[in-house]
Formats: sequence, structure tokens, C-alpha cells
Amino acid sequence: MKTVFTIFSVLVFTVTSAVNGCPPSDRTALLAFKAALHEPYLGIFNSWTGTDCCHNWYGVSCDPQSHRVADINLRGESEDPIFERAHRTGFMTGFISPEICKLTRLSSLTIADWKGITGEIPKCITSLPFLRILDLIGNKLSGEIPADIGRLKRLTVLNVADNQLSGRIPSSLTSLSNLMHLDLRNNKISGPIPSKAGDLSMLSRALLSGNMISGPIPVSICRIYRLADLDLSMNKMSGVIPPCLGKMAVLATLNLDCNTLMGTIPTTLLTSAIGNLNLSRNALEGNIPDVFGLTSYFTVIDLSHNKLRGPIPRSLSAASYIGHLDLSYNHLCGRIPTGAPFDHLEASSFMYNDCLCGKPLRAC
Repeated sequence: MKTVFTIFSVLVFTVTSAVNGCPPSDRTALLAFKAALHEPYLGIFNSWTGTDCCHNWYGVSCDPQSHRVADINLRGESEDPIFERAHRTGFMTGFISPEICKLTRLSSLTIADWKGITGEIPKCITSLPFLRILDLIGNKLSGEIPADIGRLKRLTVLNVADNQLSGRIPSSLTSLSNLMHLDLRNNKISGPIPSKAGDLSMLSRALLSGNMISGPIPVSICRIYRLADLDLSMNKMSGVIPPCLGKMAVLATLNLDCNTLMGTIPTTLLTSAIGNLNLSRNALEGNIPDVFGLTSYFTVIDLSHNKLRGPIPRSLSAASYIGHLDLSYNHLCGRIPTGAPFDHLEASSFMYNDCLCGKPLRAC
């Protein structure tokens, strides 16, 4: 009788484990994903043993109801004890196996800051209907962003910064109506920003600096009501700055430096909610609009390395706060105004203009 009870208990445990553990297909997909990667220092995959990939597999989380794999969170820079014990950041080589696409309930995929992972983003990644977060920052991924990335209708975060991606921004990306955070910085992406970028109605951060993106700034961007941070610096953007950028309700940071933008500085940019404004190293002309006032609050205004002419606006003295101001390397002329913010600025803020004078430069 005791033997029968023992056999029964083992059977119950086996069935319970099978029901509550991850499906064998998910486990197989994870092991195939692991097989394509090599992590020699931290041993993060050492815990990927046993039949239940939902239990104590490092970086793997499962849905509590379905027990399907829902999240993979593998970061090469972390405060996790495994990094503290090793006294180093992570390094991993290999590639992202397309087997990852067999995890059809995947909601979050983070494989970030491993520095040595190469190959392309698996094209099948766009077949994961529940994917909300795709974070592949800080690797050596090459190739293009999948052309049909727009199929990921639930995607809220797309971060592929600091890789070696090339090609254009797919036009389908503008179909990601739930996207809130877009980070494509420091790649080799070229071509224009899609003209329908304004369809990204939920977007709050668009970070595209350090690429080879060309063409004009699409006016449709001004329709993105929630956009607070727009960084298009260090590209090949041309044309004029759309004045409507200064009419955006919550835009606080606008970095357009190191492009080939021309024309004048829109007055709207200086009377807006923008507090961090960098327009340096372009080909902007004309006078600096004399429109500052008590509502003007700037942490940074950098207009250096342009072709600006005329005097420094006297209304700058009426601004409630200006932390850093750089007007160097232009064609400005005349007396530097006195009082705040000029009394705390150094000569480097005004050097290499045509004929500025007064403190902190030479006397007039």
C-alpha cells in the first residue's frame, strides 16, 4: 500500500510540475536562444537547467496564469549581485537566434549592453503579437530595422541605440500607435525621417542622434502632443527649423546641433516651454530674436557655430533664468548686455564673433 501511495505521489508531482512549469516548447526555444550566445565571465546561463524555465532561470519571467515565457531581461550593466561578485560589467558574443520568435507570448525582450553580440535583429521578431518592449541597446547588431516593425501594435519601447544598424527608418514604424520611447541613437541609419512621423501620437521621447539621417524635419512631428524630448543632433538634417516646434505643449528638450539646418531661428522656439535648446553647429542666419521675458527659463541655450548676425538681444536680461548660454563662433556685433545672466558667463560664451565688446570680453 505504501508503494502504491509513493507512486501516486510521484505521478501527482510530475503532473503538477508539467501543468505549472513552462511548456517544453518554450524551454526548447530558450535553450536554442542560449546556444547562439557565449557569456564567459558571469555565468548568467548557469541557472538555465531543469525542466521548469519559469523557476529560477536568470532573467526569465513567465505569465502566472498561462506559465508561458513573458519576459526576458538580460542586461550587461546591472546592480544585480552576480555583477557585484564578478566586479565587472557583462560581455557576450554570438547572435540573437530566430528561435526566440517561438516564444509567442513574449511581452518584453531586453538584451542590452553586452557589447559583443553581432548579427541582425531577427526579422521574425515582428511576428510576436504581445511584444511591448524591445530593448537591444549597446551591442554590435548590424543590418536594418525590420521593415514590418509596424506589425508590433502593442510596442511601447523600441531601443536599438549604440549598435551598427544601417538602412532607413522603416515607414511602417509610424504605425506604432502605442510607442512612447524611440531610441535609435549612435547607429548608421540614413535616409529621411518618415513624413508620417506625426502619427506616433503617444511618443514622449524621440532620440535619433548620431546617425546619417538626412532631409528636412517633418512638420508632422509638431502633431505629437506628448513629445517632451526630441534629439536629432549629429545627423545630416537640412532645410529650415519648423516654427511649429515652438508651439508644442510639452516639448522641453530640443537638440538639433551638428546638422546643416539653415534659415533663421524661429521666434517660437524662444517663447516656448523648451528649456534645453541646442541649435549649434548649423548654418543658421539672421538676428537672434529679441523676444525673451519673465517666462523665459532655459537650462541651456547653445547657438554657437552658426552664421548669426546683429546684436545680442537686450531682452535676455529679462529672462527668469538662463543657466548656460553659448553664442561663440558667429558674426554678432555690439555691446554685451550687463546684469543677469551675463554677469556669470565666461568669455568662451562670446568668443570668435565679429565685433562684440564689454565684459567678459574687451572694453567697448
